[in-house]
Amino acid sequence: MENNLINEAIDKIKSLKVDIPNIAIVLGSGLGNFIHWIENPTFVNFEEIPGFQASTAPSHGGKLIFGTFKGVNLCLMQGRLHLYEGYSANQVTFPIRVMRRLGAKNLFITNAAGSLNKTYQPGDIMLITDHINFTGENPLIGKNDNTIGERFPDMSNAYCNRLRELSVKILKKNNIQFVQGIYAGIKGPSLETSAERRFLNIAGADAVGMSTVLENISAIHCGFKVLGISAITNSATGGKDQQPDNMDDIFYFAEIAGKKIIQLLEKLIPEIK
Repeated sequence: MENNLINEAIDKIKSLKVDIPNIAIVLGSGLGNFIHWIENPTFVNFEEIPGFQASTAPSHGGKLIFGTFKGVNLCLMQGRLHLYEGYSANQVTFPIRVMRRLGAKNLFITNAAGSLNKTYQPGDIMLITDHINFTGENPLIGKNDNTIGERFPDMSNAYCNRLRELSVKILKKNNIQFVQGIYAGIKGPSLETSAERRFLNIAGADAVGMSTVLENISAIHCGFKVLGISAITNSATGGKDQQPDNMDDIFYFAEIAGKKIIQLLEKLIPEIK
């Protein structure tokens, strides 16, 4: 049944005469300006595509954007869906499967995250080396469709080493400060308690957010190579000096980190063949 819905979504998108994308990018908070770099863009509201749901999260546009950047065909998700919006894991990740069926081979997932690691600072960017799924959900639960992916996908290289190593090379060459670490995904929408933040750090996570992990699982299942990048927006160490989170500050630092991520994407996209 879902396979039929994917095909309906593909038919709708192909009716717009867009080019087959090589790279799909999920634009998280702070990356909205990247769409202005896209040549000959075609915008499609999520609600116009069969199987897609409306995005209700703040600052998430809820659009698919097709176009080119330095000769590379792209498909951008301007905004994403979250569990905390009331959507199922399957609904949250449906766009990932559609973008893969369209022909994209590489997926860049970006997000805003709080730093559990005391050495990270708001405004930093973190290349994701791995993740821990604390959402209690998995988009692969239920009957498997072998035309989409195998029943038990291997997650040992959930974030492509080659894409990350290429990103490291570009960041160093352009003197863009970055860190590398493990991302913990939670359901939200309430932010973590201080005790939860200390626990997540003890469990091995360096940053925490409310997205990405389910998208990654679905992406690996359907054959994407994935690069994950977090914009560090706030300190979330849960220590005695933990300050209340301010959403204005979070969006401010998302913009700062987002500019660094865009600098990376400018150099990285033309390198992906």
